Amino acid sequence: MSIEHAQIHSPEGNLQGGERSGLPSPTAAGGDVVVQHEPAARSPHLRTRQAGGYTVLEFAGEIDILAAAEIQPRLDEVTAGPGPRVVIDLTDVEFFDCSGLRLLYRARRRVLDQGGRIHLVCTHPLTLRVLRLTGLHKLLPPCSTLEAALGRPEAASGTL
Repeated sequence: MSIEHAQIHSPEGNLQGGERSGLPSPTAAGGDVVVQHEPAARSPHLRTRQAGGYTVLEFAGEIDILAAAEIQPRLDEVTAGPGPRVVIDLTDVEFFDCSGLRLLYRARRRVLDQGGRIHLVCTHPLTLRVLRLTGLHKLLPPCSTLEAALGRPEAASGTL
């Protein structure tokens, strides 16, 4: 069965796209489905700004699986091009679980794969403890201030 003939239904309606799912309908082009990308939605868990030639992603509040799902599209936009320069600032984070760790690993991998630079700002004792327990502090050494992160030459590229 080809993808054009597959239909997925739920009590709310057709999940392939269309009116009831709330998603744009895919556009067929030469038998392939073309995915329509929309800009990342705003999130109360993320603020983005420019500082010192870097894109600063300021995470805020509780970074759990729901917040990570909101943050990831913007993180992917920022880390998509060649040579991205990114600082992830966790100063305003109150809670940070494995979903947040996944975001940090993903950002680091994407930035370094593109030949960019990535730095981390983190001062919260529990979040620092999680970074140490997982070994991520070796791959993405946390700075205590944004100024310190902007002055650091490059991210660590070692292995755990």
